[in-house]
Amino acid sequence: MTIRLYDTSARQIRDFTPLRQGCVSIYLCGATVQAAPHIGHIRSGLNFDIMRRWFEYRGLDVTFIRNVTDIDDKIIAKSAEQERPWWAIGYENERAFDDGYRALGCLPPTYEPRATGHITEMVEMMRGLIERGNAYEADGNVYFAVTSFPDYLELSNQELDNLLQPSGDGETGKRDPRDFAMWKAAKPGEPSWETPWGRGRPGWHLECSAMAHKYLGTAFDIHGGGLDLIFPHHENEIAQAKAYGDEFARYWVHNAWVTMSGEKMSKSLGNSVLVSEMVKRWRPIVLRYYLGTPHYRSMIEYSEEALREAESAFARIEGFVQRVVEKAGGVVEPAADVPPAFAEAMDDDLGVPQALGVVHTAVRQGNSALAADDKEEAVARLAEVRAMLGVLGLDPLDPHWAGDGSRGDDLHGVVDTLVRMVLDQREAARARKDWPTADAIRDQLNQSGLAIEDGPQGPRWSLGPR
Repeated sequence: MTIRLYDTSARQIRDFTPLRQGCVSIYLCGATVQAAPHIGHIRSGLNFDIMRRWFEYRGLDVTFIRNVTDIDDKIIAKSAEQERPWWAIGYENERAFDDGYRALGCLPPTYEPRATGHITEMVEMMRGLIERGNAYEADGNVYFAVTSFPDYLELSNQELDNLLQPSGDGETGKRDPRDFAMWKAAKPGEPSWETPWGRGRPGWHLECSAMAHKYLGTAFDIHGGGLDLIFPHHENEIAQAKAYGDEFARYWVHNAWVTMSGEKMSKSLGNSVLVSEMVKRWRPIVLRYYLGTPHYRSMIEYSEEALREAESAFARIEGFVQRVVEKAGGVVEPAADVPPAFAEAMDDDLGVPQALGVVHTAVRQGNSALAADDKEEAVARLAEVRAMLGVLGLDPLDPHWAGDGSRGDDLHGVVDTLVRMVLDQREAARARKDWPTADAIRDQLNQSGLAIEDGPQGPRWSLGPR
């Protein structure tokens, strides 16, 4: 068994060899909590949740760190704009991210550190870099001198002579305009912490270098995040950590974006689709299917039509699961092993689309077995399907999804009673061979958004595709 991953730093797919046998350490850049999450934010969490699940299926012990950036320029700007404390905005949105991750079935991280809880570690790292000659203080700011680190820009493959380094207000005293801020001098009214160089607050890049060092040590296996973080964030993380003496990440894995009209989904473009609103309109398990089943390195162009297609595709899987459970007269446990073709696809750079093809093939085979009244074969296929869906976090029988259906969980019992009354009328019409009335009742239910399926144990209803 060899898992292979696309390593951004190598620009190719590489065999994955963990630093410690039997263990995997992952650091994922998590939320910057200036606003509530849209589905583009949550996609990253989903992609790395699937990675983690696959490593665990393969028998590896995973340490998964996903940080929270709870202080930065954007949060401070929101604080001024809304006339609210920066920490109140951060905490409110941190909880919104947690709700989004949980709704879409992401396993909780091993640790989820906040940036503001690690100022001591940041000061220690800056002190070490200044002593080594890689950083310097100016006007209360602390900058990293990029020319002091020969390997700078290897991840993003840029030329130093052509570099345009993003800079914020108040970044004065730079020796070189390409140097980046590790620490920013305090401004009136802004949050600040005491350091040997005066009061101030951390720069974004320093936060992750310090937290990765604290929780994963001087070297770890995988650093993840979205494509937009390659430069400047991840490039600057590498410079700080390696100049400090850390080996840092051995593999760099980046997920692609969710786009709208070809543009990256973002708050600044005003085209974000908030998770809190999406789960009111779509079942969370369908959203997970939609966001989690394309390859993690492929862009997802958001559209209502694509979501409806995902809903229909998942409904075929879910319908098969429900039919076999009814046929078996009880829960069918997942198989101990996934099919070899599924494992081969997942081992090859987390090939979820190919793996999903194996799921749908098993569903078709299981449906054929049901049509042939071959209960044993249908149960065997369901056991395989559950094992595969479990790896993807999409098993509808998993306790997490119990009662899933954000279009009205609390009304499900009421709706079921009303639909059963109508279905009883349809059954009565069929019993007296009044086929026009029976068909009309079914058509009216279909038009209302319900799918009716006749089975050996009587009619069954479900929410149909939109």
